[in-house]
Amino acid sequence: MGTKPRQQVGSRGRSPPPLTPLFALLLVLPITPGQAAIHIPSNYHIKDFKEPPVITSQPEPITAFASDDITLTCEASGKPTPTFRWVKDGKELDPSNNPDLSVSPGSGTFKVISEDNPINHYSGNYTCYASNELGTSVSNQVHVRTESPPTQQKEKKVKIKAEEGESVILQCNPPESIDPPNIHWMDKRLRHIELSERVTQGRDGNLYFSHVVTADSRNDYTCNAQYLKARTILSKEAITLTVSPSNSVARSRRPQMMRPSGSHSSYHVLRGQSLALECIVQGLPTPTIQWARKDGELTASRTSTENHNRLLSFGEVSESDAGQYQCTANNPQGTVIHTYSVTVEAAPYWTREPESELYAPGETVELDCKADGIPRPQLTWSINGVPLSEIDKDSRLSLEAGTLVLKDVKFGDTAVYQCKAQNKHGSILINTYVYVIELPPQILTVDGKTYGVMEGQKAELECKSFGSPRPEVSWESEDSGSALLLSSPRVTLATGGSLQISNVSHGDGGLYTCYLPESNVSISAELKVLNQTVIVSAPLDLRVQRGTAVVFTCIAKVDPELDHQLLWRRSGQKLIHSANDKKYTFEDPDLTVADVQDVDEGVYTCQIITRLDMAEASGSITIVDRPDPPSQLQIFNPMDRSVTLSWTPGDDHNSPVLEFVVEFEETEVETDGWEEIMRVSGDTHRTQVSLKPFLSYRFRVIAINDVGKSDPSAPSNPHSTPAAVPDHNPLGVRSVSVDPDTLVITWEEIDRRNFNGPNFQYKVLWRQVVGSGPSWQYNFTTAPPYEVPDVGTFTAFDIKVQAVNELGSAPDPEPTIGYSGEDAPKDAPMVVGANVLNSTAIEVTWAAIDKTTVRGHLLGYKIYLHYHGLVVKHHKEHRRKVGKGRRHVEERMVVQTGPNEEKKVVGGLRPYSHYGVSVTVYNAKGEGPPSDPLPIQTPEGVPSPPVFLDLKSHSEREMMLHWGPPTHPNGVLIGYQLRYQQTTDSENNLMREENIDDPTITHRTLTNLDPHSQYRFTLAGRTGVGVGMPIIKEGFTMLDGVPAKNISLLAGETSVNLTWVSQYRHMNVDFHIQYRNKNGHGSWKQTDKLNLAQSFYQLHDLEPGSVYKLDFIFSNKSFWKTEVRTHGTGMEAVSANFATEGWFIALVSAVVLLLLILLILCFIKRSKGGKYSVKDKEEGQVDSEARPMKDDTFGEYRSLESDNDEKRTASQPSLCDDSKLCSEDTHLGDYGNSHSAKTEVFMDESLASQYSAVKDGAEVQERSPLNPASATPTNHGLPSSVAILD
Repeated sequence: MGTKPRQQVGSRGRSPPPLTPLFALLLVLPITPGQAAIHIPSNYHIKDFKEPPVITSQPEPITAFASDDITLTCEASGKPTPTFRWVKDGKELDPSNNPDLSVSPGSGTFKVISEDNPINHYSGNYTCYASNELGTSVSNQVHVRTESPPTQQKEKKVKIKAEEGESVILQCNPPESIDPPNIHWMDKRLRHIELSERVTQGRDGNLYFSHVVTADSRNDYTCNAQYLKARTILSKEAITLTVSPSNSVARSRRPQMMRPSGSHSSYHVLRGQSLALECIVQGLPTPTIQWARKDGELTASRTSTENHNRLLSFGEVSESDAGQYQCTANNPQGTVIHTYSVTVEAAPYWTREPESELYAPGETVELDCKADGIPRPQLTWSINGVPLSEIDKDSRLSLEAGTLVLKDVKFGDTAVYQCKAQNKHGSILINTYVYVIELPPQILTVDGKTYGVMEGQKAELECKSFGSPRPEVSWESEDSGSALLLSSPRVTLATGGSLQISNVSHGDGGLYTCYLPESNVSISAELKVLNQTVIVSAPLDLRVQRGTAVVFTCIAKVDPELDHQLLWRRSGQKLIHSANDKKYTFEDPDLTVADVQDVDEGVYTCQIITRLDMAEASGSITIVDRPDPPSQLQIFNPMDRSVTLSWTPGDDHNSPVLEFVVEFEETEVETDGWEEIMRVSGDTHRTQVSLKPFLSYRFRVIAINDVGKSDPSAPSNPHSTPAAVPDHNPLGVRSVSVDPDTLVITWEEIDRRNFNGPNFQYKVLWRQVVGSGPSWQYNFTTAPPYEVPDVGTFTAFDIKVQAVNELGSAPDPEPTIGYSGEDAPKDAPMVVGANVLNSTAIEVTWAAIDKTTVRGHLLGYKIYLHYHGLVVKHHKEHRRKVGKGRRHVEERMVVQTGPNEEKKVVGGLRPYSHYGVSVTVYNAKGEGPPSDPLPIQTPEGVPSPPVFLDLKSHSEREMMLHWGPPTHPNGVLIGYQLRYQQTTDSENNLMREENIDDPTITHRTLTNLDPHSQYRFTLAGRTGVGVGMPIIKEGFTMLDGVPAKNISLLAGETSVNLTWVSQYRHMNVDFHIQYRNKNGHGSWKQTDKLNLAQSFYQLHDLEPGSVYKLDFIFSNKSFWKTEVRTHGTGMEAVSANFATEGWFIALVSAVVLLLLILLILCFIKRSKGGKYSVKDKEEGQVDSEARPMKDDTFGEYRSLESDNDEKRTASQPSLCDDSKLCSEDTHLGDYGNSHSAKTEVFMDESLASQYSAVKDGAEVQERSPLNPASATPTNHGLPSSVAILD
């Protein structure tokens, strides 16, 4: 419900009589120039509320000419509707009583409509007043200026003569007006005079020539004055300028000021106005102009130059523009300087405006009004347009530094208060409303509002209230009262009543209550604290090459209660998906940038935006590439074995150079190309390179960064080093003698680049270690090896090789020992023995060989063990049987030892076997003779596992084991060890053991086994040494067989498929199936025996669409019965008395008669001794029933013997050809045995019809699906006699 306020008409100042009140629910007074506004919230429910007057359209200053209209606007709003009055020059003006004025209805706007009075009659200062019962609002004071349009004055023609090089001023002198004219200098064709640095138009309208030239001569310089407001253009009298050439060479003149004159000028300008400083100078040649500020910096943001730099303009002057400015004019003859002093003053402007408010009775009003200006303005107050000086003094009202204070306000203090600021440059006025009223408090915020705030942010729970006086607001939570809640340092009660909680946590969530303590009004609000949006996988800073595609990934963790949007920006600009542009692909959470180019470089930012917060992270794309090649490669500071290189790095393309590679190339010989000589760090641009003597070099440098290698730099100039003696001798000097009596010396060749000079050779030196003395023998060669003959077999020599060139030799090398060629050893080792360690290992011993007999470097000994077979003949026979069919290969084992060994343990022998042992010595040339063979015998061992172990069960408690003997008995096999136990873990699970002493036994049957347990069987062979490795196998005994279960049937048209599942561990048993047609009268049929292991069987030769009974028999007992229907359409059963029908007997008799006639014809044909065929007289293949008979006879006959080459027609085969009907064995004996028949008629390719009959089986055993009847013999399309009669 609305609330009726308590209010009273104001009594301060002068107010018009009260008007009828207008009621409203809402008051919103918009802010307009010169006034504040009262805001009553739109959701505050109030009735009968009045509005103070508000001037909504202010009058504007007017400059008018005789033909102009004059309209002064004054519009205002308010309830009651305001009334208007005007004051002109301090006197009341009632436009409604003046017939020369027209007033707009409902407003204070009036217009001058009379054309009789002079226009200057309306000049003056005007002020509008708008009033209703709550007060009076005052408008700004405006000034109306009037003037007659400017007119052309009579002028004399002006002619000016000047000498070339002089300065000239063409004056315009337009008529003066309150509307300054725009000046245009033109010729008689109305073309503008071209302005330049030499020819300038001043702001006074004059045309200034810095110096004249003969081309300036003309007689049509016309000044045109354009008065925009007066809508008038005046053309002055044309001026003639005659420039005569100078008789002497024109003399240069130093600059002089033309406008303004002198060296100093002053300007006074108001804040906010525009300012232009002129600097027009004369001189020859034309001076140049420069502007400067003497007391500060001249900035382009505050000033601009125009008119060929002759004008310095300020757009809107501020106090900071006050100061000293300087114009400097220069030419070769000198300089002139003009200084401008700019003083900035200001009309009044507001620095603090009083605000309109609603007040309750008894409150104190403070209207703070402050203004500034140059000079400082004076502040005065009025109430309802009446100055305070004209109102009775009130002790409650006071002024303090421009602030009006009114204590203990009453309803009568409701009024419009005016604050006016005035200085010499003008005045400004603002209206402020003091509305004394009582309004009951209300909470304006919606009840039950939910606030969602991210953890760590600041939460603000609104509780807007309104009332007069302003109501007090308090808060409490469901966990704490108001005092406890507000005592937290994170909780603040804002001025507007909102509860502010900083750095919220999940513990701050819950229900809060806002209430007004002085009234029974409250609302609740719920605070939900949500998890902050956090980016857990931010885009990376990527360094890529042009043309590649990059993928930015942005994965964020967002509170599940918030929806979010992923937005991508590049360098601050939003990226938008376009179907036509494949540059960007947006697939959350990825952004793919295809075909990266230079324009794609920048910072890429992903923004995860929710309705409560936003998280963002940035990555970047930087285009990288291989560095550019170094340049300016130079060689300096050359020395015998080094030079210094320097270079300038190329562009690294955003990837710093990691290192530089210095390469060289030999210039005087053919090489494989450039080779690397050294590497230096990427910040090194100069390095010293070590060189070798007697080489010619060229260098180049390559830069390397993370992307790759640069192209090589341009090669340097060639540089050659001088020759020197060799620095070192060859390495790896050794003898590689092969043949006896020859010493072969070799070494590693020295690289050509280390020759250090011309004519490089190797000096080879040798001497015998014993007997030859200290003298060296030597020779020269250019390459290894070097061979010395006739030196004896395996003789020791000191050898060395020295490098030599034209300049000298390398340092004397240290000698090394070398030997002449070796020969094979000539003696065998002595005292060879063998000690048997076990059944598979022996230790072989021998005496050390005399090294003089080795005739070379002793490399070691070789032990040969020859296998001669098993000890016992029985086992040889066994091995022969096992290896029967295999090709015999003699077994031999060879073991090598070191040169210092005299015994060796040899393993891996076969037990119970014969071996022969011999030993040889060997060197690099080969082996010596073997020692005499030493026979040894290995003792007996345990056998290998049996070859196989099979398990077979024939009952629930028996298991038969069958095995094969071990492949390797490793002795005399004396039997087997059999062990078995149940695999389940129990106390009664004992291991049972049996020893089988007969080695020829290969099977054993175990009884009294548990039918419900699985057993593990272990079988191993035995020799006199012990039990060998076992073979292990697990298995169950077989349970007694049971009938099949889970039998499935799948019916077809003439068959039924049966499948079943046999029981695990159960023995296979036999069963059979009996079946019969439920719809027929046949007897039961029975299948052959079926086995559970078959899992499938098919009953066939069944009738379609019939129901069959099935009975499954096991051990002469039925274990399952069922019925099944075959698919298809069944044939109706023939009635029991079918054979006694008369028509059937007649039909059968006719068939029999026909057959007898055919038989007679066959006999007649045979009695004639030939075969005949019926020949058609018609061409083609015609049906026998449709062909007419000639003269009612069979037609013509022809002997087949005389016409063998003629083919039978397809429709007339011989009746008796290949038919048993014409044989002597034809009989009709079966006719009488048929007791039921079904007849089918077929049109075949013969004259006779084919009949078939189905004979019921007499016995169940006669017909079985497992033994189908044999196929009926082919009768070439004719029925057999049995088929016809059955």
